[in-house]
Amino acid sequence: MRRLGHHRQPGKQGGGGGKGLLAKLSIAVFVLLICTLSLLFSVSFTPITNGSTAPSKISVEELWKSANSGGWRPSSAPRSEWPSPPKETNGYLRVRCNGGLNQQRSAICNAVLAARIMNATLVLPELDANSFWHDDSGFHGLYDVEHFIQSLRFDVQIVERIPEIHKNGKTKKIKAFQLRPPRDAPISWYTNDALKKMKEHGAIYLTPFSHRLAEEIDNPEYQRLRCRVNYHALRFKPHIMKLSESIVDKLRSQGHFMAIHLRFEMDMLSFAGCFDIFTPAEQKILKKYRKENFADKTLIYKERRAIGKCPLTPEEVGLILRAMEFDNSTRIYLAAGELFGGERFMTPFRALFPRLENHSTVDPSEELATNSRGLIGSAVDYMVCLLADIFMPTYDGPSNFANNLLGHRLYYGFRTNIRPDRKGLAPVFIARENGRTAGFEEAVRHVMLKTNFGGPHKRISPESFYTNSWPECFCQMETQNPAHKCPSENVMQSLHSQLESENMGLERYNRSDSTVSSAER
Repeated sequence: MRRLGHHRQPGKQGGGGGKGLLAKLSIAVFVLLICTLSLLFSVSFTPITNGSTAPSKISVEELWKSANSGGWRPSSAPRSEWPSPPKETNGYLRVRCNGGLNQQRSAICNAVLAARIMNATLVLPELDANSFWHDDSGFHGLYDVEHFIQSLRFDVQIVERIPEIHKNGKTKKIKAFQLRPPRDAPISWYTNDALKKMKEHGAIYLTPFSHRLAEEIDNPEYQRLRCRVNYHALRFKPHIMKLSESIVDKLRSQGHFMAIHLRFEMDMLSFAGCFDIFTPAEQKILKKYRKENFADKTLIYKERRAIGKCPLTPEEVGLILRAMEFDNSTRIYLAAGELFGGERFMTPFRALFPRLENHSTVDPSEELATNSRGLIGSAVDYMVCLLADIFMPTYDGPSNFANNLLGHRLYYGFRTNIRPDRKGLAPVFIARENGRTAGFEEAVRHVMLKTNFGGPHKRISPESFYTNSWPECFCQMETQNPAHKCPSENVMQSLHSQLESENMGLERYNRSDSTVSSAER
C-alpha cells in the first residue's frame, strides 16, 4: 500500500484526552480506509482518451479479440477537394530509401507525399541494399509494382524510370541533380529549395531519404495520403503474400497465436548501450559495433535500465506474459534476427513458453532459407505479425520494425497489441533481481493495466504518425463532428470518374489542337 505521509505527534492532552484521542484515531482510520478505497478504485478504472474505461483486471480471453474501436473505423479516402495529378508536372523525383523495412516503408510514403507537394512525377523509389541487409531485391523484388502505381493514380504520377528525351533526332538522358534533404524537413523546403532545383534540372535525386519529411503536418489530407500509400498501395509481391498466409494458416490451425518482435539483437543492444548483462567478450563486440556505427556518447547501463531504455530480455518477456496469465500452451511466433548472447538467454523463455516458432520452423522453404535475414524474410515476418491475434514488441525505439506494425494493426481493425511500459516495469524487474520477489506478478499486472491494448488513443510525442495515425486516417459513422464523419462509400469511384473525365477532356483537346494544326499547314 502507498505511504500516505507522516502523522504529527500528538501533544499533551488535558482532561478527557483519552476520549479525544480515541475519536481522532477513529477519524484517522476512517480517512485511511477512504483513501485506500479511492486508490484501489483509481487503479482499477483508469480513464483512457476515447471515453471508455480500462479493465480492472487483464482478461486473456478478451486480449485474443480486437480492441474496442469506440465507434471508429479506418478510412484514408480524401474528405475534401483532391484534384487528380496533372499530365504536365514540374519534373522527376528520385529517392533512395535507406535503412530496414520500417524505415524504407516510411520513406516511400514520404516520397509519394513529397511528389504530390511539388507536383512532380515520382520515379519508383530505390531501396538501399546496405551492408546490414546484404539484399538487392529492390522495389520490384519486394512490392507489387503494378498495384502500387494503379492504387496511387488519383494522387501522383509514377514511372519506373526517367524517360529519355527525343529531340532533333537525338536521344538525351535527364540527369537528376543530387540533393541531401535536411532531417524532418518542413514542406517549405520541398516547395522552395527542392522545387527550384527540379525546375532548373528537370529531375532531382534525394539521398539519403529516411526521416527527410516532417511527420507532424497540419494537413489531414496529406496525412491520409501517407496512409493510402502505407496501408493500401504498398502490397508485397504475390508469392510473399502467399507464403505469409500459408504460415498464418498453419499457426492458426491449432487456435490463437501471438507474434513477438524480439529485439534482442546486436545492433539494438549496441544502440541502447545495454552491455552489463553480457560476458566481457560479448561486451567487447557490442562496444566495437557501437563505436563503428553510432555517435560517441557515454552510456551508463544502470541509468539506461532504470529509465526503460534497454530492450527486454527474452526471460523478461516470458515473465510479463506469465504475470498476465498466459499459460504455457500459448503458441508464439518470434519475429527476430539473430539473438545476441545465444541460447542461454532463450532457455528461461522457452521453459515458460515452449511452443515457440519462427518462419523457418513453420515453413522451411528454400526461399526463406536463403533470405531469412534479408528483406524478404523481414517482409514475411511483417505480414505474420500483422495478421497475428496479438502482437507484442519488446523494443519500439526509433526506426524500429515494430513501429509501422503497431500503426498497421491499429488501421487493420484495432487488433490487440501488448506494449510493455519498459520504464514502468524497470523497477519491478530490478527489485526481483535483488531478491524481492514477493508481489512481483501483481506489480507487473499493475503496470500493464495502464497500457493501451490497441484501441484509438491520442498521439503524443515521441509516438510516430506511422505508429498511430488516429484520428487523421479514421472516421466515425455516427458523430456530430464533421471532421470525423466517414466519407461516402463511393468516394474512390468519384475520384476515378473525375480522373476519367479529365483524361477524356485532355484527349479531346489534343485531337482538336491536332486538327487546327493540320488546317494551318
